[in-house]
Amino acid sequence: MQQALTHLTHYAQKRYLTYFVIMILVLALPFLRINDNHFFLLSFDHKKLNLLFFSFDTQEFYLMPFVLILLFLTIFFITTLAGRMWCAWSCPQTIFRVIYRDLIETKLLKIRQNIHNKQKEYPGHFLKKSIAVILFYIFSLLATSGLLWYFIPPEDFFVYLANPGEHLLLLGILFCSSLFLTFDIVYLQEKFCVYVCPYARIQSVMFDHDTIQVIYDEKRGGVIYDGKIKLHKKPPVGECVGCEACVSVCPTHIDIRKGMQLECINCLECADACSKIQNKFNRPSLINWTSARALETGKGVRYLRFRTIAYGIALSVVFIVLLTMSTKKEHMLLNINRSSELYHISHKNGNLEITNAYTFLFQNTDSRDHEYYFEVDLEGINQAVKIIRPSKPFKLKAGEKTKKIVVLQANQKLGDDDKKDIIFPLHIKAYALDDEKIVVFRESIFVYPKNTLLK
Repeated sequence: MQQALTHLTHYAQKRYLTYFVIMILVLALPFLRINDNHFFLLSFDHKKLNLLFFSFDTQEFYLMPFVLILLFLTIFFITTLAGRMWCAWSCPQTIFRVIYRDLIETKLLKIRQNIHNKQKEYPGHFLKKSIAVILFYIFSLLATSGLLWYFIPPEDFFVYLANPGEHLLLLGILFCSSLFLTFDIVYLQEKFCVYVCPYARIQSVMFDHDTIQVIYDEKRGGVIYDGKIKLHKKPPVGECVGCEACVSVCPTHIDIRKGMQLECINCLECADACSKIQNKFNRPSLINWTSARALETGKGVRYLRFRTIAYGIALSVVFIVLLTMSTKKEHMLLNINRSSELYHISHKNGNLEITNAYTFLFQNTDSRDHEYYFEVDLEGINQAVKIIRPSKPFKLKAGEKTKKIVVLQANQKLGDDDKKDIIFPLHIKAYALDDEKIVVFRESIFVYPKNTLLK
């Protein structure tokens, strides 16, 4: 008896455990902070990006393309290696359908009599079905909130909800998104995977003979289909007993014995169902999660091949670039704009004074308060200009911005040209007085008037 039990597969249980871990991580990550930074937060309200617990300003959103590239490369890599593993093991659509159909409808309210038959519909039960929709809508509010926490951090989200009159847009997004999610899961069901989701179409160009798929073993089970034509319910030769347990349990309503189909989401419910039947005859399941080449040759799956190695290298390169750029972020941002007035000429106490005005926009992007100041230098002329305004350092709180009017004055005569103004390259070094690692360099110009204006 113990030997027979070894043929049972438990893919569904492993998937449910995976779903639980994913949901805990997705809901918990927005609450985790290091130095007041989130793992991932794209806040349009605060105009900042948190990535890997580092904070970035809107001017540093150049990292987002790398994040998106990393995401798509990961999907391509997983699809080439393990087929539609995402669909069955990680996709929110599949997870929410399991919660609604298998947990709420079947286990909790007993609307569905058998969890192993996902194709049979149960008419009536109007009251129970209404309760099921209400229960899922309550859950959808939590799920939608969990998604919004990656754009509106929980510490702000609950404050906004406490003042609904001032945040009608947030409430609209929350309730409309949860209504759409409920409509999708309750009414569209797996038709979303079959007809709406483009991933099934994209994956077909990524498959090769070594891609892991859900495959029925015709050599052992016997031939059931000739193309799309069904030849037998039970093949005359083979181990398939014609019970069609694999068909009844399929959430997308297909027969896996027909071969690879776009509707298959790799949930492996059919493999579990077949293993229970074949186990009675002390045989392994006729449906396996393997590659076509491995099934044909009887050898193991080739995980290391050109496509997977290429995707692996590309993923590593993008991840290293993203990690390097995210850890070398600037903890102070500085934008410089010149005044519309090129220069100002004045005479005080018999002395000629030439000044240039600028607008410096400082931002403290660090998680701590800092005191800032800056130095200026004309290229090739030491101590040629001095800072008139601001005359002393200033303090900025974490994340704070400030606009400073900067006035620079020439200490000496810088040019002798009767025909045109003279433009000097200006080098600015801005820094935090309390942290020598925080320093930025910027370039601008200092304009000195022609002689005819000085007389």
